[in-house]
Amino acid sequence: MRILLTNDDGIHAPGFEVLEAIAREISDDVWICAPAEEQSGAGHSLTLNHPVRLRKLGERRYSVTGTPTDSVMLALRTVLEDKTPDLILSGVNRGANLGDDITYSGTASAAMEGALGGIKSIALSQVLKRDTDHEAFEAARRFGGEVVKRLIDAPFGDRTLVNVNFPPVPAEKVRGIRAVRQGFHDYSRGSVVEGRDPRGLTYYWFGLHSIEHTLDHGTDLEAIDEGFVSVTPLQLDLTHYSLLSTLGERFD
Repeated sequence: MRILLTNDDGIHAPGFEVLEAIAREISDDVWICAPAEEQSGAGHSLTLNHPVRLRKLGERRYSVTGTPTDSVMLALRTVLEDKTPDLILSGVNRGANLGDDITYSGTASAAMEGALGGIKSIALSQVLKRDTDHEAFEAARRFGGEVVKRLIDAPFGDRTLVNVNFPPVPAEKVRGIRAVRQGFHDYSRGSVVEGRDPRGLTYYWFGLHSIEHTLDHGTDLEAIDEGFVSVTPLQLDLTHYSLLSTLGERFD
């Protein structure tokens, strides 16, 4: 099995080493193409207004001066043009990608780009208790390979991907693995902090405080809160079909 690895924390991020170890539990045919620098919050953005550079760092290892989407696109259209991967793994992200955060996530978006290319794609993230726990990837190390192996033969369907999050607990305290739906955050209480730089100019910093959420039953948020690994299937078809029927009556 040929596996392509990418992320949004950058090719030198500690979680990327964890991802590579997970991939090598499955195959020796592992290729790497990831952003040269951190791209957290980049979402499914594509660089259009300036050139993107692809650099070879070693055998089957490349960095990209762009977004996670750029990295997957360049990997599929240049590096692996004649060697299409069977699987794309994105992560292991430093921090959660749960609920609505998925829409901002470069980690999930890299997997989305793989899904658009017809390749089975999985995003993996390690939830952290505190911002200082930047290398607390114990649960991902222990359960990452097991989760991916169970997903390899699963029928994803067209334009679908799977989003995996590992709870912020020691490996021995992980209670199991749950397949769950996406939860929802309350972004109305998100923070924007105003400050002044050394020149006296105003700046704004987003997302410095936790965003509240409801632990609805059967969601990724609930699973993580209860110490389970969350596995959430996602689809790229954003059509709201019941509303489509209603609007169809209005514009018929």
